[in-house]
Amino acid sequence: MTRIRMYATGSCPYCMMAKRLLTEKGVAFEEIRVDYNAELRAEMMRLSGRRTVPQIFIDDFHVGGCDDLYALDQQGKLDPLLRG
Repeated sequence: MTRIRMYATGSCPYCMMAKRLLTEKGVAFEEIRVDYNAELRAEMMRLSGRRTVPQIFIDDFHVGGCDDLYALDQQGKLDPLLRG
């Protein structure tokens, strides 16, 4: 089963857009809130090399942020990743 993790904050519009797309795709994902937890934010930065949210991972593949997620979808590459 494909594991999808998204590091996010509650007020980020890009996080909301990414969640909307994943929900429309009908996939379950784990939302990891970093806005109140410095350790989780540090984990996100260590894994992604980035400071901004969202940071999205499909299994061990680092998708990147919201724009990266939408770009994969437009290229027809997102659905195969989601299916594993």
